[in-house]
Amino acid sequence: MNSDNLLATAASCVLFMALVAWISYRQTRGQTSTRDGYFLAGRGLGATFIAGSLLLTNLSAEQLIGLNGSAYGFNLSSMAWEVTAALATVCMAFVFLPRYLAGAFSTLPQFLADRFDDTVRRMTVILFMVGYALVTIPGVLYSGSIAVLQFFDVPQLLGVGRFPALVFTIVLIGVIGSGYAVFGGLRAVAVSDTINGVGLLIVGLAIPLLALAKLGEGSIGDGLTVLVTTESHKLNAIGTPDDPTPFATIFTGMIFANLFYWCTNQYVIQRTLGARNLAEGQKGVLFSGFFKVLVPIMMMIPGVIAFHLYGEGLDTIDLAYPRLIRDVLPVYAAGFFLAVLLGAVFSSFNSLLNSAATLFCLDVWGPLQKRELDDDEMLRVAKRAGICIALVSFMIAPMLQFAPEGLWQIIRIFTGFYNIPVIAIVMVGLFTRRTPALGPKIVIIFHIIAYGLFQFVFGERTGLHFLHLYAILFAVEVLIMLAVGWIRPRQEVWTFQRRELVDLTPWRFAIPCAVTLLSCVVALYLLFSPIGLVDGVSAAFWPLLGLLALGNLIVWMWRPGVSASALLPDA
Repeated sequence: MNSDNLLATAASCVLFMALVAWISYRQTRGQTSTRDGYFLAGRGLGATFIAGSLLLTNLSAEQLIGLNGSAYGFNLSSMAWEVTAALATVCMAFVFLPRYLAGAFSTLPQFLADRFDDTVRRMTVILFMVGYALVTIPGVLYSGSIAVLQFFDVPQLLGVGRFPALVFTIVLIGVIGSGYAVFGGLRAVAVSDTINGVGLLIVGLAIPLLALAKLGEGSIGDGLTVLVTTESHKLNAIGTPDDPTPFATIFTGMIFANLFYWCTNQYVIQRTLGARNLAEGQKGVLFSGFFKVLVPIMMMIPGVIAFHLYGEGLDTIDLAYPRLIRDVLPVYAAGFFLAVLLGAVFSSFNSLLNSAATLFCLDVWGPLQKRELDDDEMLRVAKRAGICIALVSFMIAPMLQFAPEGLWQIIRIFTGFYNIPVIAIVMVGLFTRRTPALGPKIVIIFHIIAYGLFQFVFGERTGLHFLHLYAILFAVEVLIMLAVGWIRPRQEVWTFQRRELVDLTPWRFAIPCAVTLLSCVVALYLLFSPIGLVDGVSAAFWPLLGLLALGNLIVWMWRPGVSASALLPDA
């Protein structure tokens, strides 16, 4: 990239980012002076901001590079991580969100304190905070910085070595991202996420079209023909045991991994807790599910096209998307792409930072005080906590390049220490009345020991895929809590205390929308399978799609509704 192109790229990037910052400031001015305003956007988020923020919080640089790299090196089997999340969004819309809003909870640990006791709350906060501060937040910063280094040769531009360039990029991204989270609160995060989310959709849909045109030597149609008729095994989403994501794992641990992420992970669910009412929350969550269905098109098909263009000539699979971007993206669009890429990184980073500060203030600092803190004091503590967590992440993030097993492995290992016990505890807490606090306490300690042993001691001996291990541990931990509830039940039956602060009338189109969303998941798996594009379209493909379409038509014509009482437990 010559100096003129570099200047144009930098200028257009800064202009777009400044526009996002200005709009976020206008939308949040005067609305973050209270704790609800800062932590939950005043409980006034609409469906657009919820869906946009969920989309960009979830999708970041590691997906752009990692998923396309997986498609380039293997096939589409890893789309399961994204597409099957649609089921979790449906569960969030119909099972978890109504209960969260009815209880007016600000954090997940607050619900656990209400259901069990403060010790369970503190143990869960420790799990979240350690995972966020030591791995997840630094991991987002590191992966985003690596993406910027790969797309734009920062060491050469700055005339420094790779490590100083990495540190500079991490600090730059972190400082800008911290500004939204620390000073603007959740609403600033949601507004900036939504604007950047629109940019991500534009870029995500434009890149495959540009790549197809290059593959077809100027014709998108010819490129599409090459894609679906040549090396069509690359389009197979039905993973074998040798693929990155075996198909069987979709029905075991992946279910619980997605349920944790979309239904109980604080930094994801926080924007749904800020919904202005249940209908807007359901719309936002379900719309985000439709965006997830688009992920194979935006973040995996380009990897397959890269395979057709470059063969196996790349040094690593993670270079597939950066190389494709450099080859197909016009120079005048590079600044916009860089701004969107940075926006995706900012989103995950500032969402994590905002949620970590929320957990610290509401579930650690507040309960330890002997008095009721006013909003001004709580917000001062939140901002200081956010700055401290950001500084810690700045120090840890560069060190991740020295991890012997790589970033993906580190994140996977440490997430496994808390995702399964949290979803197991929440589900038992929601659907049982007699299970005491002793059950979750035993489960947390058991999981850390058992998971650590399987991961570091017995892992290679068993040959068990880590997602299957998730499912086994989930089942064992639920049984432990049920057994404790049977042996030593609560003296008083737990009752759900409704404290709703927003309207809990469900969205009238929630059920047909959910049916269509799940139908899209099935249709994608039919398309990217031996029934569909792999080795030619089979005779069964179109009849099966027709049945799906007919079922959706019936549901939308019938348009069943659901009452608020049907979604909530009895008080």
